[in-house]
Amino acid sequence: MPASNDTPEPAYAWVVVWATFTCLAVIFGTAYSFAALFESFAAEFAAQRADIALVFGLSGLLYFTLGIGGGMLADRFGPRVVCIAGMVCIAAGLLATSLAQSMSTVYLAYGVGLGIGIALVYTPSIGCVQPWFTRRRGLAAGIASAGIGAGTLVVPLLAAAAIAWLQWRDALRVLALLVLLLGVGAAWMLRRAPAAAPRAGAAIPGASLRDALHDRRFWWLYLVTVLCGPTMFIPFAHVSAAARDMGIADAQAVGLVGMIGIGSLIGRFAIGALADRLGRSMTLVLMLASMGSSYLLWFGAGGYTALLVFTLWFGLSYGGIVSLLPALCMDMFGGRAVAGIIGSLYSGAAMGNLLGPVVAGAVFDHTGNYNLVIWGCTGLSALSVWAALRLGASREPSY
Repeated sequence: MPASNDTPEPAYAWVVVWATFTCLAVIFGTAYSFAALFESFAAEFAAQRADIALVFGLSGLLYFTLGIGGGMLADRFGPRVVCIAGMVCIAAGLLATSLAQSMSTVYLAYGVGLGIGIALVYTPSIGCVQPWFTRRRGLAAGIASAGIGAGTLVVPLLAAAAIAWLQWRDALRVLALLVLLLGVGAAWMLRRAPAAAPRAGAAIPGASLRDALHDRRFWWLYLVTVLCGPTMFIPFAHVSAAARDMGIADAQAVGLVGMIGIGSLIGRFAIGALADRLGRSMTLVLMLASMGSSYLLWFGAGGYTALLVFTLWFGLSYGGIVSLLPALCMDMFGGRAVAGIIGSLYSGAAMGNLLGPVVAGAVFDHTGNYNLVIWGCTGLSALSVWAALRLGASREPSY
């Protein structure tokens, strides 16, 4: 619901927003550079699509599942130290992957290493933003989460260029250095909001994690996240491969992931601000419906232009959804345990991130196309819209 508090936010709140923007750009730009590495892994290790997609799925499973722990650590120790530890873990995973001699090592280094590292950065950083804001919480969440879109746009293209110039092993080492320099620097700027900092003799307003887990609204929102998970993550792993199947050049194919980033940037800025006026629950319903509808364009795509429009449309919808979820958690449950609550919510996307790309790869390996995948995602999106409507109809206890 839109906030009515007219108290201006402190100036440092916007420092936290842009630090979070940078953290998210670094970690998800790195994660989604997987699209640029797809063919390198296939050639190096003679692996099929389902096997390679498992790397991306394993990473997502871990960072969404372990985000609960990351959020709880941030609620206890503050976001700065937790996020710095995550950045170091990501850099170590990239370096270890650059030395891999088998797919099993890639699973361990890239899948597990990046999964743990992102879990220690994602939830703590995005949860850090919400308590700083009242009037412009949707806008702030949109700007901060736009880092995911910016990273998705820029980093995979840089990774593809680096792979062409340096080969994939050295490109991963350069990426690890970027994470250490830019990622750790941004994480150092994160600071807990005064309203969310523990003070002797004073309780922080809002629900505890236990309270949230006993609230039916949390579970309707969790169901939304479970249902839309596969739809949200399959394009990141497979749209470039689908483009290559159509004869589209490698640079353009990888660039489609960047187009998701552009659409996501627009969605996070525009939809976050719109939701402050229209209401976040109803805006979530609209974005879920939009994301499912975008897949119809992929189904009918016969060339690059149609895939380009699909990725922009999908990215806008996806970006709007991701910017809304943390703000909805803050609206419903307050700042007392917001990072832990967001982390618990994001665990709902874990299986979708793991199984979505892997099942999509297996379906393609079996049928030679993505048609069944597309229709399955459209159906899951329709179910997520139903769950979001039930969320909006739920009663709202006061914390």
